[in-house]
Amino acid sequence: MARKKTARGATPAVSLLERAGVPHGVHPYDHDPSSDLSYGDEAAHALGVPPSQVFKTLLADVDGVLVVAVVPVTGSLDLKALARAVSGKRGAMADVARAERATGYVAGGISPLGQRARHRTVLDTTAEGFDVVYVSGGRRGLDVSLAPGDLVRLTDATLATIGR
Repeated sequence: MARKKTARGATPAVSLLERAGVPHGVHPYDHDPSSDLSYGDEAAHALGVPPSQVFKTLLADVDGVLVVAVVPVTGSLDLKALARAVSGKRGAMADVARAERATGYVAGGISPLGQRARHRTVLDTTAEGFDVVYVSGGRRGLDVSLAPGDLVRLTDATLATIGR
């Protein structure tokens, strides 16, 4: 996968990938705000990739601490499994406004990369089944592709079965 040069105004996620010298792809697409598809399903359809290869970024509150969960768009987050993965007791989805403030991104465009503050991150183990995964590039209508190992390294993620 070749690195692509990005224009000025790149998102923090794309800038991080470029600074780190990580091979990646930048995949803009026309986001349709009136679409009935979820953001992840819309991205998979627009990019022509299997939805199981596209991962969504969710924020959860585990025992009062924000945790980033990255799971395939084809499923949902298992909050109990996420809590176990970070040695916590109880998890709940974070409030959208709190997630946006903590990451610097808007819902539907939250990337696991280049967040305003570093949060503990857990990537679902299904990512290991792909040479390349797609995650939000930091805004609606933009995904980036990269090797799962690079995603783990850049986010200091833990791999765990957190999706269902």
